[in-house]
Amino acid sequence: MNRFSVLFLCLLAVVPRLAMASDRVTVFAAASLRGVLEEIAESTPGEVSLSFGGSGTIARQVAAGAPADVVVLASTLWMDWLAKTGFPFQSDAVPVATNRLVLIAPAGAPPLESLDDLPARLGDDRLAMGHRTAVPAGAYAQQWLTSQGLWDSLADRLAETDNVRAALAFVARGAAPFGIVYASDAVAEPAVVVLAEAAAADHAPIVYPAVALTASGQVFLDRLRSPEAAAVFAAHGFGPVP
Repeated sequence: MNRFSVLFLCLLAVVPRLAMASDRVTVFAAASLRGVLEEIAESTPGEVSLSFGGSGTIARQVAAGAPADVVVLASTLWMDWLAKTGFPFQSDAVPVATNRLVLIAPAGAPPLESLDDLPARLGDDRLAMGHRTAVPAGAYAQQWLTSQGLWDSLADRLAETDNVRAALAFVARGAAPFGIVYASDAVAEPAVVVLAEAAAADHAPIVYPAVALTASGQVFLDRLRSPEAAAVFAAHGFGPVP
């Protein structure tokens, strides 16, 4: 067998592996999207690899070179930050869902007569929420509490977490008596109950921008914006894109 035949056989062996690699899409997404993106990924042809975390953490990871085809964050501010780093986007960022902010407690907890009662009910315990400088849900929570005149009385009684799902877990396990998370988080966790919901005017709009970084990522992003995906988002407690 001459060297050209050997080279041809080697190319035949490599091509299938390249085809398989091209079918794989890697998605970096905000932690609050875990359940909904897992369901959408299950019905997507090819392999979809999902990595979840706080939006600030994800934006920094991608800017540092983490291999991603699609990025979905819970904040337009972090998406703008990523764009300003000069990272090459396949297309402009587009919204794929919206959300609402809620106050939760472990299932079976008595209701609050008013949000003003929260500091007294909290006592010496801590309020679980995402970190206000790195996690969008934490920033939205600070805005909500500030609008209600409660931030000063609660700022030193927080359990700030790396992502909103960690705050949800604190409350679900009973490690914190109250938490502020997204409405979709409360839908995903039967061990918590919603005690109050923030008015839309009490915080910045909660929008999930997504961007494709590769051609294969654009195909998955188009799927996230389909009517079928919109129905899945709604079933998981997310709101529609305006």
